[in-house]
Amino acid sequence: MALTNRLLTLRRDAHSGEVLARGGDPEAHSILERTGFVPVVRLHEHYHRLPTGLDAAEEARLAVRAVARLKAVGYHVSCDAAFDTEYREPHYLTLGAQVAAIADRMRHASTTEDAADALTELTATHDGILDALHEVLTATADFYQDLGQSADPHYAQRLRFLATEHLGVIASDLRGIRNDLADRHSPHPQRTACDGDVPDAEQEASAVCACPPPLPLVPSAPAATVGGRRR
Repeated sequence: MALTNRLLTLRRDAHSGEVLARGGDPEAHSILERTGFVPVVRLHEHYHRLPTGLDAAEEARLAVRAVARLKAVGYHVSCDAAFDTEYREPHYLTLGAQVAAIADRMRHASTTEDAADALTELTATHDGILDALHEVLTATADFYQDLGQSADPHYAQRLRFLATEHLGVIASDLRGIRNDLADRHSPHPQRTACDGDVPDAEQEASAVCACPPPLPLVPSAPAATVGGRRR
């Protein structure tokens, strides 16, 4: 990782008066957002700001906490003196990182049983991740329903639609895939452990292991840039 990705600035902007954080990598951005900052993505820049409507004391509290969290995991933060701190807040594995670990289990799965077991964390009835996500969307819809602005019932309806239709399709398909894998009981042909041995009955002295070569890794496409709201 480039050293520049470990550097951030967190200062009160001289022109707008906003507390702005610039620089860092996706992990730093996640820390900022979990501390209350809002991402702003524009054509030629990407930075984070504090929410509008906060008083100066609350802005300082959040900025100090962000600096403490960033420094605790090794980021170098250039900040206003009012935001600097010697405190280092403990950093724990986030829930999102725990969910992302399922992808790592899938990448290393060598049998259909391994893959089905990993997907079960998503698809399990009652307390699987997909059911929990459905609950979050529904609870957010309930919150919006009577929040008071004219557009709020629309947001509530949209969230319920996403929970029932889109998430419902994903859940149904993944459950079918998980159940299919659970019934197959077979090793993955490209991931089966191989010791390189040649069968004893092989007559050709130059024979080598008959396992197929591993598939080439396909690079992932770069993430699309999302346009931010103009302020």
